Amino acid sequence: MNSSWVSQAIEKIEADFQRSADTHLIKLDIPALSGVDIYLKDESTHPTGSLKHRLARSLFLYALCNGWIKEGTTVIESSSGSTAVSEAYFAKLLGLPFIAVMPSSTAKKKIQQIEFYGGQCHFVDHSSQIYAESERLAKELNGHYLDQFTYAERATDWRGNNNIANSIFSQMEREPHPTPHWVVMSPGTGGTSATIGRYIRYQRLPSKLCVVDPENSVFYDFYNTGNANISCEKGSRIEGIGRPRVEPSFIPGVVDRMIKIPDAASIATINWLETLIGRKTGASTGTNLFGALMLAAEMQQAGQSGSIVTLICDSGERYLDTYYNPDWIAANIGCYQHYSGLLNQFSETGELTLPEC
Repeated sequence: MNSSWVSQAIEKIEADFQRSADTHLIKLDIPALSGVDIYLKDESTHPTGSLKHRLARSLFLYALCNGWIKEGTTVIESSSGSTAVSEAYFAKLLGLPFIAVMPSSTAKKKIQQIEFYGGQCHFVDHSSQIYAESERLAKELNGHYLDQFTYAERATDWRGNNNIANSIFSQMEREPHPTPHWVVMSPGTGGTSATIGRYIRYQRLPSKLCVVDPENSVFYDFYNTGNANISCEKGSRIEGIGRPRVEPSFIPGVVDRMIKIPDAASIATINWLETLIGRKTGASTGTNLFGALMLAAEMQQAGQSGSIVTLICDSGERYLDTYYNPDWIAANIGCYQHYSGLLNQFSETGELTLPEC
């Protein structure tokens, strides 16, 4: 192995990190909530526009230090888009070829961004096919399969080292309720929820972790049954989160509670959020926030005070042809006006209950 090239590659990634400021923490203005504050960690401000920028950096450093990536290695990843965008960025930084294996339904904007950074897109028909196809390509090209779904939970130092949990709790220090009552996160690989949950326990904090799962995803059922062999025929309609199989990086032992969020609620929530912050966000942010609002309503009803933190995973500009396209929504999600009504009621009363299915 060319140790000089590896050393230079790590230095380039570290220098890029040093040039990047931390992401913002946004406090929502919801007058109906009394004593319960909700914050959004805005991960869309990373250089590649999403939470996955952190993961991509960690995966590249992990692979470099393990000797898996060398000069000229073709890097391959299975992804629904955002991780691949960020990995294409780091592959370009290091001068490495990059191939993203992704479902053909991936948002066009993500495909364009991967190609902008010099990556190639390799499409499959269903999200369940991305794993085997990535392994096949890696073997055929003598490349390295980054495999975010296996390594996300171990590539990041969850004890500190400016991980996302460390950043959240540091930024909350001067707030009225500095230690969040809840941190809310949705699972894609499960790596971020593992990092947050482990950090909370390692730092001996009273905060609890709630993981919110979209439709057509197995994490919620796995959490409640313990059956790691369950699978889902349909792929998640909320890009970046939800999986048809239980991913190795999802660690249920660090999760205090899980909530299943209807996809229509996620779409309604990103439209509601736009009226509060004047910006479009991806649908996974809607999943996160709807869960946070449910918890806030429960806290208020119980007479509790405190704070809740969740994430803006990426910008809605990537999804103008899907989540902000009425025709796409009608064909893929259906009517979400019932949840819009619930959110408007929440704005007035602070009450929000997910209806029984």
